[in-house]
Amino acid sequence: MNQEVNTVEELEAIANRLRIKIVQMIAYSGVGHIGGSMSIIEMLTVLYFHKMRFDKNDPDYPDRDRLVLSKGHAAPALYAVFSELGYISEDLLYTLHKIDSPLQMHPEYGVCPGIEMSTGALGQGLSASVGMAIGARIKKKSFRIYAILGDGELAEGQIWEAAMAASKYNLDNLVALIDYNKLALTDKTDVVMPLEPLIGKWQSFGWEVFEVNGHSIEELIDVFDKAGSVKGKPVAIICHTEKGHKVPYYAGKPSCHSVSFTEEQLVETLESLNCEKDKIETTLKYVREKN
Repeated sequence: MNQEVNTVEELEAIANRLRIKIVQMIAYSGVGHIGGSMSIIEMLTVLYFHKMRFDKNDPDYPDRDRLVLSKGHAAPALYAVFSELGYISEDLLYTLHKIDSPLQMHPEYGVCPGIEMSTGALGQGLSASVGMAIGARIKKKSFRIYAILGDGELAEGQIWEAAMAASKYNLDNLVALIDYNKLALTDKTDVVMPLEPLIGKWQSFGWEVFEVNGHSIEELIDVFDKAGSVKGKPVAIICHTEKGHKVPYYAGKPSCHSVSFTEEQLVETLESLNCEKDKIETTLKYVREKN
């Protein structure tokens, strides 16, 4: 019932295609949140192309697993996934951020197929995910809920209220993925709002906790399997990542939160991702015509 891809090599190839699409989208738009989009690509790749249960011909399939992108500014990563799945057309990627486009700066429920919740106001996604997990239990459904949280988002008190509720109700059908790239909007998280001991915090709230390299396909496959075997408590996966991963000029810098590209930066980034020459030229042509 999903689009299952079994080999690490195939999944890595998909992740690279998604990165290229994100760069193109942001180039078309003129600005966009590339930092937080690039840091979650491997998570989304393993979930949507290997782990999650859904029907790619029916985004509203009732028994689908749910993905809530609480850090809604990373929406370009989700749109790239949806184009790869066929939920939306490739041509629609050219419309990112445009008026009347379903691909807005933050995901909007009911506008773009596959979106489970309108997000963007940080801190709310985990609470909604708790509600979905409780709803699944009440309806005796077996679907799982995956919530992707930004590390800067963990400064929101609502996150920890939701964490307490998930533990209270023993929601073992809920998995929170923390995108631990250690950069908030303006500075390092340990400057803005220190998070350590992060593992201990989640454990003290009654969660089972795993820690992985968030850019390792192999480690993510393994940890999602482990998460599925946990009973009686929710699971938190701390994913160590790099903001703006694989983007020259921006990777690992707070300045990569929201960016625009010069033509030189655009070409170098696409070349570093092994994008085909004709696609680079097409992207440049569109950007020049738009400007």
